[in-house]
Parts: sequence; structure tokens; C-alpha cells
Amino acid sequence: MNEELTGRLRAAAEAHQPDRARILARVERGMSGAPARHRERSGARPWPRIALASLTAVGTLAVGGFAVAAIVQSPPARPEASATPAAPSTPSGKPRPTPSTPSAPATGRPTTPDRSSPTGPSPSASSPAGSTPPGSAHVQDGPLSSSGALGANSNTFWAQSNITLKSTQPLTALTVELRIRQTGAVRSTGNWRTMPAEDFTVTVQNEDGAVVYRWILKPGRTVPAGQHVFAGQYNHATGAREAEHDGYHVDANGPNGPLSVWGGFTPAR
Repeated sequence: MNEELTGRLRAAAEAHQPDRARILARVERGMSGAPARHRERSGARPWPRIALASLTAVGTLAVGGFAVAAIVQSPPARPEASATPAAPSTPSGKPRPTPSTPSAPATGRPTTPDRSSPTGPSPSASSPAGSTPPGSAHVQDGPLSSSGALGANSNTFWAQSNITLKSTQPLTALTVELRIRQTGAVRSTGNWRTMPAEDFTVTVQNEDGAVVYRWILKPGRTVPAGQHVFAGQYNHATGAREAEHDGYHVDANGPNGPLSVWGGFTPAR
């Protein structure tokens, strides 16, 4: 039931005023035995009809009264609630602004220094003994000179690589390194030097695909001026062996400071 129909019914109910006098007159006429509009054929007394008419009038009054009371007393229909709640207002009556999401700060240069790279100059890389690329050579450094060659007694199963040093001045420090590339079945069978054995610490080990011999002069010992030989002996795979990837590197210390020489090996003669 919409609001317009409800209003019209309420107005009709308020305007309706039942004619009580007319209704009571009709009841009194029925009770006083007034002649009916149509006579009964049987001549019986009209009491049943009068009683029925009275009951009908009373029922009509009761139903009409209840209907009017229901219409008058019914509360007006509630307006439908809005699905969207009203925005809260500030004391001044203006809608309260919705807080906005803070935007990300603009990308700029970082305030802290980038520590991924060093700020100072990088240290220079020094070439350790034996790291000289194959084929390069530096056989003379002041009073120290060198040469490398395969021994004359090398054969198809075994070989010897000789390093010859010449110094015109005594040496207070000396490290000789011989590197034999692993070309197949290379295995050390011994080593020797022309200097006293007790003056040197000797090691033989496999490093980076090569058999490496090292002779290191012990502290407090001296290499006299002259010619000195250091040799490494080894087995290898059957056949002629290529020595182009073999090499040596020598670090020494003379009266005027450090010395270094390096090179490769010539074929046996």
C-alpha cells in the first residue's frame, strides 16, 4: 500500500460519520412491530426477521468501526533507507573530506653513498710466479739471466725440463717455479738442482692442470754469483710431447733489489 492510497483511506475514514439516529430508528421500528414492506403469507410474527436485521445492523456498525480505527491508527509507511550512508559532517556543516592515500616520494639520487664500488683506486694486480702467459718471455733482468730447454735424454715416454740461471751478483732470495702442462699421463719422477739440497725447500704438486715444481731458497742462505741449473723430470703419454704450454718463472733478490725473469723451453738438441 503506497502513501497516496493510505492518505485517501485515512481521509475517508476521518470524514465518515455514521447516522446513528437512522440506525436506531430502524431498530425501534422492528421492535415495535411496524408493518413490513411485504406481508408474510403465513401470518407469523416478524420477530426472526427483526432480530436478523438488528444483528446485521450491529455487525455493520462494528465492522465499520474496526475498519476506521485500523485505518486511523495505522502508522505511516517508513521511507526506504538509503543504501549509501551520509557522509559525516564537520561542526561547520561541510562534509568531512576523505583522507587521500599519500603518494610515493619522487625518485631521486640516493642520500647515502653507493658502496657497491670502491671509492678509492683498486690495487694493482701483481703477477705471481708461473702466471706468465705461454709464449711470452723476459729472460734478462739486470745481473740475472735465464734460459729453458728440454734435456737431451728426453724420449717418447719420459722428459726432463732444464732451467739455467746466470747471475753476476749473489742472490739473497730465490724462488724458481717450473710448470709442466698436463697433456696426458704427465707424472713427476723426480727433480734436481746444482745448488746444495739443504739450501732449498722443494715442493711438487698439481695445480690448474699442470705439474708444478718449486725451489725456494731458505732464509739466511745465499746463491753465489755464477751459473745454476734446476731440472724437473716426468713421464708423459707415448709419443712426441708438445712443450709450448710449459714455462718457468724466477723471482730473486739481489744487492740492488728484486729481480724477475721468465720464459719457455726449446726442443732437445
